[in-house]
Amino acid sequence: MKVDSKGITVRSATEKGLFYGIQTLRQLVSSDKSISYLEIKDAPRFAWRAFMLDEGRYSQRKKQVLKMLDEMARLKMNVFHWHLVDDQGWRIEIKKYPLLTEIGSKWPSTQVGPLRWNSPIQSGEPHKGFYTQEDIREIVAYAAQRHIVVIPEIEMPRHSSATMAAYPWLGSSGKKIDVPIWFGVSKDVYNIADPKVYGFLTDVLDEVMALFPSKIIHIGGDEAKYDHWESSEYITKYTKENKLKTFADLQVFFTNRISRYLESKGSRIMGGNEILGQNVHDYQAEKDAGAEEELSKSSVIHFWRGDISLMKSTVENGYDIVNSLHSETYLDYSYETIPLKRAYDFEPIPAGLKAKYHNRIKGLGCQMWGEWIPKSGYMDFMIFPRIAAYAEVRWTQRVNKDYEAFKGALSGLQNLAG
Repeated sequence: MKVDSKGITVRSATEKGLFYGIQTLRQLVSSDKSISYLEIKDAPRFAWRAFMLDEGRYSQRKKQVLKMLDEMARLKMNVFHWHLVDDQGWRIEIKKYPLLTEIGSKWPSTQVGPLRWNSPIQSGEPHKGFYTQEDIREIVAYAAQRHIVVIPEIEMPRHSSATMAAYPWLGSSGKKIDVPIWFGVSKDVYNIADPKVYGFLTDVLDEVMALFPSKIIHIGGDEAKYDHWESSEYITKYTKENKLKTFADLQVFFTNRISRYLESKGSRIMGGNEILGQNVHDYQAEKDAGAEEELSKSSVIHFWRGDISLMKSTVENGYDIVNSLHSETYLDYSYETIPLKRAYDFEPIPAGLKAKYHNRIKGLGCQMWGEWIPKSGYMDFMIFPRIAAYAEVRWTQRVNKDYEAFKGALSGLQNLAG
């Protein structure tokens, strides 16, 4: 961008670059009534600049999604990670399996109260909502106009209780359940030893891939408790038949199978770092020493939990990583836990990682988990202005960051947190 006596000129080799140049111009105009002569040469530090919206709990509706895409565009963010499936809700229409939304998109009540995870209180208020395939196409097109790619997340093998409420035969227990009205880590997981379950998942993925041209499908893969696999003779037999030593190996084996299917369709798998088969939870540590099965190298690892040494070794072993460490990037965490300056100071490349591996850290995502965020107004309070801090982390070279200058750019906002 050049501002001189002849006017304002924005040049880029690509349409996307021009779009981002216009966003820079908008920021300059909004911060001052006049623009001094200047010249800016700019490019993003990281290729992956994501915001995640969890609607597997509360459905926030199309208006909120479109608003967030507008705000992401202003901040030059380019990945909308859309969490559409979880224990408490299935939010995407799948035509081959209509009960997913007829049953899985509704709950009669939900956990509330100041104790949060330990609260015994129920709201007594029903909630429902899902996106039709036409809604999805509209939102994906709206995002593409703003140079944002939409990455859908379809959870497997866990965080799928709403799915099992619709079709109980999918679960390892095979028992009829209701859509959960409590938050936390539910126990049941898909019966991945059953060919019918694999067929269901590939059917769903076929419809998902037809709606999202992203070429990356997020499968979650996090917090898989193995209780039901352990108690199932059918699954235990399947594990032994495939010469798998642990249930962590079974999860990697399953993930690789889904990965191969996606690759055959021209897509790539992404998942939480549990898909590596390594222990990152207390409830796994006593049962599993970690998987010996090797995860497909085409997988994108969404690192959210665990020791930083695990992130380093994962990168060194040839995997691409998106750094979304929960203690630094979760927007549902209070401002006392992650104040604005802490968000701004986050460094996605772990200290001590050799320079030759830096390009494996593709960027970062900031996550808006929805368990305790039922309304869009409160969601906005938790997101803004921290999302702007994360946007600068992803765009600006580390040596050029200046927190005081950043705060000055936000001076127009009232009640600045941090």
